[in-house]
Amino acid sequence: MTTTDMTTGTTTGTTTKAVLFHETGGPEVLSVEEVALPAPGPGEVLVRVEAIGLNRAEALFRAGTYYYPAALPGSRLGYEAAGVVEAVGAGVTAYAPGDPVMAAANFEFGTHGVYAERVVLPEEYLVARPEGVDAVTAAAVWLTYSTAYGGMVLTGGLGAGDHVVITGASSGVGTAAIQTALRVGAVPVATTRGEDKRKRLLELGAAQVITTESGGGDALVEEVRRITGGAGADLAFDAIGGPGFARLGDALRPGGTAVLYGWLDPRPVALSMNWPQTVHTYANGAFVGTEEGRRRAAGFIGSGLRDGSLAPVIAETFDGLERIADAHRLMESDAHLGKIVVRVGG
Repeated sequence: MTTTDMTTGTTTGTTTKAVLFHETGGPEVLSVEEVALPAPGPGEVLVRVEAIGLNRAEALFRAGTYYYPAALPGSRLGYEAAGVVEAVGAGVTAYAPGDPVMAAANFEFGTHGVYAERVVLPEEYLVARPEGVDAVTAAAVWLTYSTAYGGMVLTGGLGAGDHVVITGASSGVGTAAIQTALRVGAVPVATTRGEDKRKRLLELGAAQVITTESGGGDALVEEVRRITGGAGADLAFDAIGGPGFARLGDALRPGGTAVLYGWLDPRPVALSMNWPQTVHTYANGAFVGTEEGRRRAAGFIGSGLRDGSLAPVIAETFDGLERIADAHRLMESDAHLGKIVVRVGG
């Protein structure tokens, strides 16, 4: 429990509920526990969490297959949340009690993980919530759209008229990437493993949907060539990596660009011999870890939400931290399309 004097912003409580894990493994290793909640120190902000957005990186971290290990026992978890400021520490001027905010997903989440009812974060780990945006929507926008914008537009140079192949298009980032491509006037070509999500991806604005369940990489290359009139795609935006990354490169036009932002396939990444082409690895934490990156991402996301060109696809919303394991099971089933959100009480 926490008690806050809203006049002074002073916190007198000492604990909060949070999700921890003490060993790596499946969703069953996650537990809700009472943990210490310090008052915000200089440069820190206490946030009451209203909703949490789930990301594939968190499942990898929990399972012990992320690019950095969890500090066990007692690791925290979670990159993305929306909430309200309850108190601020000395020197904080950007936020005040009552301000709606979002986690900026630019931190080591084993220490600062936001799966909790309340969290204390350095102020640079937060961004202002766009005006009028509810907590569930806000929990679903920051990481997905900043990744799509930073990866495709700023890093990959995606522009009007370009064809972009988006792999794993039914994921939260994938659906955000479709909308981001449309917003800049590009032509999104979505890939997904089976036929069951084709209709919904087309409804979201994908110009074409390529299923990869049968036919393998050769079929993907042939389809991209057909869609682009033989020219090849201008950009590939890939969350998978592994040997299949080479076939994405084969589907590019000469001089095209491939951006790899994930490694769902843990095998070594293979490169295409369809040269010349440019290959980027993209780390969203590096982008939003800078004040300039956060400013640009916030501007793009906020304006897109206001004009309706960006609207997060929410697959399912769970109620309560106690449902976090169920939410992880759904995320790992790949049966959903879009973002999974957990509402938080407290």
